[in-house]
Amino acid sequence: MYDPAPLLPRYGERSLAEVFPAVLGALGVPGPAPALGLPPVRAAAVLLIDGLGAELLTAHAPDAPTLARLATEPLTVGFPSSTSISVTSLGTGLPPGTHGLVGITFRACEDRLLDSLKWTSHAEAEATDLRDALPPEQIQPHATALERAAADRIRVTNVGPRTFRGSGLTRAALRGGHYQGVHALGDLASEILTALSGPGRRLVYGYHADLDALGHLHGPGSTPWRFQLRQVDRLVATIVEQLPPDSLLLVTGDHGMVQVTRRYDADQRTELRLGVDLLGGDPRARHVYVRPGAVEDVRAAWQETLGEDAWIVTRDEAVAENWFGPVAAHVPDRIGDLVVAMRGAAGVIRSIAEPVMSGLPGQHGSLTAEEQLVPLLLATTVR
Repeated sequence: MYDPAPLLPRYGERSLAEVFPAVLGALGVPGPAPALGLPPVRAAAVLLIDGLGAELLTAHAPDAPTLARLATEPLTVGFPSSTSISVTSLGTGLPPGTHGLVGITFRACEDRLLDSLKWTSHAEAEATDLRDALPPEQIQPHATALERAAADRIRVTNVGPRTFRGSGLTRAALRGGHYQGVHALGDLASEILTALSGPGRRLVYGYHADLDALGHLHGPGSTPWRFQLRQVDRLVATIVEQLPPDSLLLVTGDHGMVQVTRRYDADQRTELRLGVDLLGGDPRARHVYVRPGAVEDVRAAWQETLGEDAWIVTRDEAVAENWFGPVAAHVPDRIGDLVVAMRGAAGVIRSIAEPVMSGLPGQHGSLTAEEQLVPLLLATTVR
């Protein structure tokens, strides 16, 4: 039995966008009172585990005793519940409708889809690097939490894969401070602890990707995924065991994940292509950009094809129902004329335009509890 209504993000109350404002408040950075309360600290680290869903953690708590012990009330991530959107909400303290990254792929200019993970063109014979044509600082113009911390004379360090240094998403969501590239779990833990240590106020952001990768490849809850969860648990335990005095570690995720077993192929099914100009998003959350005057016909065709496997709304309905949070003036055209959020174990794939993504068993992006809820884990040495 499907949930009758989508699980809408708790923007302004308990979403990813509330995390960094709370951390900055704990470090003494001036600003509005945060929705999440944290104790005052000298140093703080925020560690994002890609693909760590709250319901998955609860189901596999024996594999992650440290994470389970640190868990508090879960957060919602925002819509779509996918990495580039969530990372930008976390990094800016803003909901997707305000920061403007509204999909894994979305219409960032009149006739072209932007892949917001790679910052390249999408569904073209050869992907084009768009960092010059669509500068990340213009697509997402708001100051990041790392920039605000650095402006308040906090020592800021961003610890993540070396290949992410200077990437479009890093520039859009996490610009500011020093970027420290790492290779594996060992130097991720070491660099986070090093950056937290020493005199003065310090802020560290850390990122780990492999749990998400194994969930996509093998399915969430699979044996490889569970074994990786054990490694993540040990990573967090290592940091907690050596956390410097008067500091805080906050661990969260950017989305959960579901196993997709029913696939509707938009590249092969005529009824899903008629009247459609561009098709963005990902298999669990699609932006459907339609030709003038075709919205109702396209909606009817998609609803007839997908049935109870999807919530289908117009752009205006999605905005009115707060799927994206408050929407800035420059953002509506980036949202599809129709927005499709999948239910159950279904996904809308594109076997030609997205051959790799289409074959992955693990997917995320929609408004189900499995995808929306992520843990909020806290450890502190404040006395």
